[in-house]
Amino acid sequence: MKTILIIGGGAAGLAAAVSASSGKRENRVILLEKNEKPGKKIYISGKGRCNLTNDQDMSVHMKNVVSNPRFLYSAYAAFSKEDIKRLLEENGCPVKTERGGRVFPVSDHASDVTKALVKAAEKNGVEMRLNTCVRELIVEDGVFRGVRTDDGILEADACIAATGGISYPSTGSTGDGYRFARTLGMKVSACYPSLVPMECGETWPGELSGLSLKNISVRFMDPSRPKKPLYEDFGELLFTHFGISGPVVLSASAYL
Repeated sequence: MKTILIIGGGAAGLAAAVSASSGKRENRVILLEKNEKPGKKIYISGKGRCNLTNDQDMSVHMKNVVSNPRFLYSAYAAFSKEDIKRLLEENGCPVKTERGGRVFPVSDHASDVTKALVKAAEKNGVEMRLNTCVRELIVEDGVFRGVRTDDGILEADACIAATGGISYPSTGSTGDGYRFARTLGMKVSACYPSLVPMECGETWPGELSGLSLKNISVRFMDPSRPKKPLYEDFGELLFTHFGISGPVVLSASAYL
């Protein structure tokens, strides 16, 4: 029997734990989560409702991946949108599809998504250790041996790092995965914000803070390419005290 460690108890970590412990795999799977509960980022996603996938054709998904969509083909082939819906429904979280193909839990509670993933993992015998922060990967002669935590060394045969990026530090995404990668000699590219609202140089948007507009079109221009928009979209926009937000702006930020 092999011991597999999963570092991070978010959506990716929980799904990895379910996969590593399912079927005929005779693995001991231990999930290590630095927070007091798993799925902390899930709880705040989709305004607390968790927009967990999209029901549109996979070609539509790929068109909306800003860079290198081919990277996702093998992942989607191994675990599709139908698979995640089935996994949740089999573990007590029925789902529904809304406008634009967006899929949510029927309850409109993101916590039910977390509960379903935790249930699936526990059903497979996954051990969950909360409040456990991994400080270091232990690698000897190019072979993974275990991890060092605040409680000591935990030996294992393999490790899956599902630590997230640095997008929301208060949920535990503090860049641990990048640190692990650097210690293993991997190149880490510079990180930039994405799916974020935008600040405006003008002050007048602040006077409209809280105003939400539907069915509007936006066009973002690059001064160096005045004839071709950098990004165009149609949908909802929200004014904030510092600028603009809303679905069309969040999507545009990935291109800007």
